[in-house]
Amino acid sequence: MNYHSLRDSLKSFTVFSLRDIFRVEPGFHRRRLNDWQAKGYIRKVLKGFYVFADLQLDEMALFEIANRIYKPSYVSLESALAYYQLIPESVFGVTSISTRRTYRFSTELAEFRFRTVKPDLFFGYDLVSVRGKRVKIARPEKAVLDFLYLNPRYRSAPDFESLRIDTDRFFRTVASRDLRAAVARYARKAFALRVDLFLNHLRSRT
Repeated sequence: MNYHSLRDSLKSFTVFSLRDIFRVEPGFHRRRLNDWQAKGYIRKVLKGFYVFADLQLDEMALFEIANRIYKPSYVSLESALAYYQLIPESVFGVTSISTRRTYRFSTELAEFRFRTVKPDLFFGYDLVSVRGKRVKIARPEKAVLDFLYLNPRYRSAPDFESLRIDTDRFFRTVASRDLRAAVARYARKAFALRVDLFLNHLRSRT
């Protein structure tokens, strides 16, 4: 297989793996990947995962890459909050939730960070359709809860204020009923109380 054959076979892939290549050509020699990197045809994301060098790296492409390189996972935390424009600035790298151990990949494309939750808290995401592909992104309610759950230091008005939440957009985007239903699944009274403090702080700003 030459490069052009690979490109044609995997043209629909945002990120591809060695396994994807072997499906196309079982006898593929890995050394060709080094040659193609040296020639600037492909870029390595991390071990076993690559993108074509001319890939347009927008937010959704990075989200899709995050979903793919560490499974199971969905985009959440600061990245999802920024995606829903609940916080004002774009976030460096991509933050995700996984049932696997907490991990951080620093790559030449971006930094990919994965935070761990127990399997029973791995819920509350949607499959968002992007360019014919589907990306797992936390719903706004779950993105908020993931952030508060994994950042317990946020517990007072000054802490909540430092997040710079867009209050008007928050109450237009976040469904209070869905948020409270999701809180109940955590079965932690202290966490529910902290969520109430957060919501009361936001209401005091309206």
